[in-house]
Amino acid sequence: MAQTNGHVSVLPAETLDCLVPRERRSLPLRIIDGTVGLGGHSRRILEACPRAEILGIDRDESALVVSRERLAFAKDRVHLFHGVFSDMERFASDLNWSGVDGILLDIGVSSPQIDDPVRGFSWRSDGPLDMRMDPTRGRTAAELLQNADEKTLAAIFRDYGEIAESRKLARAVIEQRAASPFQTCGDFASLCDRILPKNGRSGPPSPTLPFQALRIAVNDELGELERALKASLRLLNAQGRLCVISFHSLEDRIVKHFFQEMAVECKCPPGCPVCICGWTPKLKIVTKKPVEASEAERESNTRSRCARLRAAERCAEKGQENQETKQ
Repeated sequence: MAQTNGHVSVLPAETLDCLVPRERRSLPLRIIDGTVGLGGHSRRILEACPRAEILGIDRDESALVVSRERLAFAKDRVHLFHGVFSDMERFASDLNWSGVDGILLDIGVSSPQIDDPVRGFSWRSDGPLDMRMDPTRGRTAAELLQNADEKTLAAIFRDYGEIAESRKLARAVIEQRAASPFQTCGDFASLCDRILPKNGRSGPPSPTLPFQALRIAVNDELGELERALKASLRLLNAQGRLCVISFHSLEDRIVKHFFQEMAVECKCPPGCPVCICGWTPKLKIVTKKPVEASEAERESNTRSRCARLRAAERCAEKGQENQETKQ
């Protein structure tokens, strides 16, 4: 299992198998790792595919420092960029890559980010309430809580945390910030414990979903995913594969629906006697159901327990992207 500095990449063998079929591993390949992180998945790809090049992207410059060292063995086969994966077309253009043979998106926050109190991702440690995947830009979670109106906050808690008491929590945030600004993870976690019902042994602790919702909002994670899926379709060569690892239902639902929409044979209205839409499928779904971690991996790496891997293959000629995939 690919491991770096205590961080273990999830579904390592399954991801490689879905991304690069064995018969293609001796070919010269161009692969984008949209969330290169500490380099676990990229290292496995580079070792298995001796002629592959990796374009690795990450928001977190500290992760790039580690991955640069971790992937140094591959020398000029590795190209690392600091930024968001929705900008993959710009980074590919910088390398004069007009198309790629595979794209991997490992969505969500990494274990080192969660475990570092200074980053402010976890309610379990009382660090600054930050939550930015790229700490050099954008507003912090504390700033969002302090400045967003009640309607916006309620929508964040409802849509990104699926919290039934979203309005109640939003009102409580407004009331508390008037008396004392939110500064630390403990400030917000205490409010969640006070306002939200206890879930008992079967459910997550009260702050878990509000913290998830805030993190998604701060980093525009779902918007980034949607933009990256569209960009991937424009970049993939014929037979190139797109693999996405998600960690909660909101992300997985977006990926599932995108794959289904791009794989449909026809978009004519039901009952239309002949096809008049002119649509051709853009993707062929490789994983009919999401791939999940084995029992052994779940035991050795708890983060893998909620991981879902979906894969699809580009089936249209590159450059024939449908208008629907554009911004």
